[in-house]
Amino acid sequence: MNNRSDLAIFLAAILMLGACGGPNADSAATAGADDESVAAPAAEPAAAPADLGSMLSSSARNEGDSARDAGRKPVEVLRFLGIGSGDSVIDLMAAGGWYTEVLAMAVGQDGRVVAQNPEWILAFRERANEKALEARLANGRLPNVSRLDIEYAEMGPDNGSFDAAMSALNFHDAYYLVSPEGAAEFLRAVFSVLKPGGVLGIIDHAGNPDGDNKSLHRIDKALAIELATAAGFVVEGDSDLLANPADDHTQGVFSEGLRGQTDRFLLKLRKPAD
Repeated sequence: MNNRSDLAIFLAAILMLGACGGPNADSAATAGADDESVAAPAAEPAAAPADLGSMLSSSARNEGDSARDAGRKPVEVLRFLGIGSGDSVIDLMAAGGWYTEVLAMAVGQDGRVVAQNPEWILAFRERANEKALEARLANGRLPNVSRLDIEYAEMGPDNGSFDAAMSALNFHDAYYLVSPEGAAEFLRAVFSVLKPGGVLGIIDHAGNPDGDNKSLHRIDKALAIELATAAGFVVEGDSDLLANPADDHTQGVFSEGLRGQTDRFLLKLRKPAD
């Protein structure tokens, strides 16, 4: 899928199915490394329990995935963002798909999830992210999930079809590993594919305004908000759900004893309804 026409056809198909519900070599060495494990999940999912918390406890999930729940608090995050049954959601820079699977559980059989990745995310560490995502989706394991391997610039204003979008622990990569202009383009593209009133959730490792956030794999929350509002979003919520006051934002996110326990901000951004 390499042009806007193909994307429009793809998204139209999603809408028909879900009508009832709502890059530098040094940089590539770490892109997405804080987000995904590459172990393949269990081959078959369990029958869907009655709620997301029960689903997340299912033996069908990969142990590495489950181990991250305590730090990532997916049930609480999705409740804060208002993502739930029947929604059509795009997981942006999905990498190996940890949040893709969580979202698939949350929206259920009447919802749809699209795992979007640009090439530079898929190419990370000899295509480890791509391999992880392929394993996660193999054999129709998550039937309400589709892949969308596409660059931001290929997402156009005529593709507004999603109730919600999510960017988890990767917006700093769009800003620092691509460029500030690339991050702005990313946000404009997301704005264009959300329905009026749609929500974008951004989770990222908090940085200090004057810190070396590029090498630390962080981003200053105020900068993320500035870029989002410039793209047209309104900040509807700013949660401390994933905060860790013990993290002073001066260490890299892969530091011993800190990985998986960084101070993270959680933003709920709304595309105005009119």
